[in-house]
Amino acid sequence: MTSIYRNIAAVLTHRTGNATTYIQHHLTNLCLGSCNPATHQPVGFFAVQIDTIFFSLLPILIVVILSLWLSKRLTTDTPGAFQNFVETTVEFVSGQVDDALPVHNPMIGPIALAAFVWILLMNTMDLIPVDLIPTIARLFGIPDVRVVPTTDLNTTFAAALTVFALVLFYNLKIKGFFGYLKSFLFHPFGKFLIPVNIVMTIIEEVAKPLSLALRLFGNMFAGELVFLLIALIGGTATVGWGLAFWLPVQAGLDVVWLLFHLLVVTLQAFIFMVLTIVYLAMAHTGVEGHSVSDASHG
Repeated sequence: MTSIYRNIAAVLTHRTGNATTYIQHHLTNLCLGSCNPATHQPVGFFAVQIDTIFFSLLPILIVVILSLWLSKRLTTDTPGAFQNFVETTVEFVSGQVDDALPVHNPMIGPIALAAFVWILLMNTMDLIPVDLIPTIARLFGIPDVRVVPTTDLNTTFAAALTVFALVLFYNLKIKGFFGYLKSFLFHPFGKFLIPVNIVMTIIEEVAKPLSLALRLFGNMFAGELVFLLIALIGGTATVGWGLAFWLPVQAGLDVVWLLFHLLVVTLQAFIFMVLTIVYLAMAHTGVEGHSVSDASHG
């Protein structure tokens, strides 16, 4: 079914364009404000990519609605399939937090759960047929739209910087300003190499949001690009016997990549969650690697 949607939409809307034009169109966001009128790319600070914001907020709205619906149907007797799924997910995330966190912090579990669910739902939008929503948007006069928020660096960096801000907050809250400063001065090579320690620790801290943002963006962008290339197989084929040959090929590639990408989508959300937990757990430990609470009682 996904292959048929992609093929029909590609033939109807992109038949006159070449492969480069087709891909560029699907990788262009709906820009509002300081945007280049020719390329539709942001050219200033006051540029807003409406589709990224909309499709980032949509999963949150869905989760809120489902949570309100589930809260009125919670039961301890015979829970339904959806309640069992939610409870399993919560227990899974709680287990990851308990294994990594050296001390109890009731806020880390909800933070990790929110990161996992939000990233997973945004990633899952990559499984929507690549031409379906852009074709519908064109019917309403919307020229450009990108559905997957995590294929936009703005989204992944915003999420990564939010995690970094939380890490910084807990470092300062738990260790204090001077305790956090000590990690820059005396880690990892001791007091005799303070200049080297400062440079190494700054690199280590900057690498945290960079690795979170670029890993998620790179994997999701590559997955979206592969879907576009598969869509081009049917969309650029000759109508007739050529299409009859290429359509099964496209359908087979669609199924194979869809199954593989399901793993990528889930794995990237899991990695983002685990790294968030690990970074927050590091903020709860002292320079020597022991929990702050344990060190204070030692």
